[in-house]
Amino acid sequence: MSAASAVRTFEVRHVQLARALFAAVAAVMITFSPDHSAVVGMSVFSGFATATAIIFLVSAWLVHPAGRRTVPIALGGVTLIAAILGGIPVLRAPVGFFAVVIGWAAVTGAIELVAGIRRRRTDAVARDEILIGAVTIALVAGLLLVNPAYSLEYFIAEAGGAFTLTGITIGVGLFGGYAAIVAVFLGIAGFSPRHDEHTASVTAAPAASASSTPSNPEVAS
Repeated sequence: MSAASAVRTFEVRHVQLARALFAAVAAVMITFSPDHSAVVGMSVFSGFATATAIIFLVSAWLVHPAGRRTVPIALGGVTLIAAILGGIPVLRAPVGFFAVVIGWAAVTGAIELVAGIRRRRTDAVARDEILIGAVTIALVAGLLLVNPAYSLEYFIAEAGGAFTLTGITIGVGLFGGYAAIVAVFLGIAGFSPRHDEHTASVTAAPAASASSTPSNPEVAS
C-alpha cells in the first residue's frame, strides 16, 4: 500500500470533533453557571483556549501534510497566547476579558476565514473554515457593541428581588453562545462523510484516466 492510499490514523474530522467537544464544555459551563463574572468567564475561556491550542498544534503534525501546517500552527500559537493571558490575575476583570477575547477572536477569525477563502476551490473543508471564521468575527462585532462598564438594575416581582445586568454578564454570555454554535457546527461537520475521501476520489480520477490511456502510439492509432 502506497503512502498516498494509506488511511491516516488522525484526520481533519478528528480535529473538528475535538474542537467541538471543548467548545461544548465551555458552553455548558457558562450556561449552567449562575456567576457570569469576569473571573468565571476568563477561567472558562482560558481552559477552552488551552485545549483548543493543543489541538491545533498537535494536528499540525498528525493531520496536516508538510506545506499545509502554517494555518494550524498560527491558530495554535495565537490561541495559546490568549490562554496564557487569560490566566494572568490582573486581566481577570471586565476590561481584560473583553480585550483578550476580542483580540483572540479577531486574529484567529481572520486567519481561519482567509485560509478558507483561499482554499475554497481545492479543499473540501474550506467551507468549514469560512463559516467558523465568520462566526468568530461575528463574536468580535458582538463584543465590541457591549460596554464593559454597562450596568442596569431591574426588579422581577415573580422572583421577589432586584437584579443587575452588567456588561461583563452580556460579554460572557456572548462567548458562551459562540462556543455553543461552534460546538454544534463542528460536531455536524465531524460526523459528516469524510472530506479527505472526497478529495482523494477527485484527485485520483485524473490519475486513473491517465493510466488507462495507451502509451504506445501504434496501439493508439
